[in-house]
Amino acid sequence: MKNNTSKVVKLKSITEIHRMLDIPGPAHPLITLLDTREEQINLSRLPVSYVTTLYKISFVNKLGGKFRYGQGYYDFDEGSMVFTAPNQVVGSTAIYKGNEGYSLILHQDFLQGYPLASKIKQYGFFSYSSNEALHLSEQERTTVSAIFTIIQEELNSRIDDYSHEVVIAQIELLLSYAKRFYKRQFLTRQAATSNLLQQVEHKLDTYFKEGGPVNHGVPTVQQLAEQLNYTPNYLSDMLRSLTGLNAQQHIHEKLIERSKELLTTTNLTVSEVAFQLGFEHSQSFSRLFKIKTLVSPLQFRSSFN
Repeated sequence: MKNNTSKVVKLKSITEIHRMLDIPGPAHPLITLLDTREEQINLSRLPVSYVTTLYKISFVNKLGGKFRYGQGYYDFDEGSMVFTAPNQVVGSTAIYKGNEGYSLILHQDFLQGYPLASKIKQYGFFSYSSNEALHLSEQERTTVSAIFTIIQEELNSRIDDYSHEVVIAQIELLLSYAKRFYKRQFLTRQAATSNLLQQVEHKLDTYFKEGGPVNHGVPTVQQLAEQLNYTPNYLSDMLRSLTGLNAQQHIHEKLIERSKELLTTTNLTVSEVAFQLGFEHSQSFSRLFKIKTLVSPLQFRSSFN
């Protein structure tokens, strides 16, 4: 019987995962593709919570349960994808009913020697959270499924001098499509994004009005994302798709807006303005102000007067 305690298990290799799933060992020690359409693969055999040193790309074509992520569950529906990076807490399925799809699991070492080894860290969706799965249209689902099929064929029956290169190319193609599909999702899921800008403005305005900068410092993307129940990367990517600016840039815009107000309506010194905005050092504030406005705080105050 599976132990349902909160203990987080460390899985360091693909071989360990195969052993826990009670399936034959992987053909390659650094990569495996689990085809969950096969009845013998029961993902609920995995620990309730576990951490790996591996990348995982999951595609669910038919959902028969819920996938644990941290303290919650993935917001999956049929035709969804999720991406997890090394050292994230994930877990087994709950109420497993036989899901259909693929799980591509690979070690970072499989990418060594290829540009993707460093490029993969630039795909923000590997750190998205439980309610930020990629939901695919029927056509997108067909595209993703075709790529997984090619990877499966390469790993199962075409091991030769080119197999590694072909699989890397397919993974990179899969990630490029995921980036495109996420952008589409940001634009089409209006219920989730239509009032995001309002929410961001409200949270930042409240933070300044309630003395947040003085007590807690300059607002951060992490703080803002937590208040809005998003991960920092997902929030930034959504904002960028809507306005062209990421979350950090929105915070900077608000800081400059608030600093201009203080410089023109009060007699506070530049150091005092910096303190009101949460900067530990006034030089940091002056540097940001000049980058954004092309003039120093004192020059701005003088020109305004």
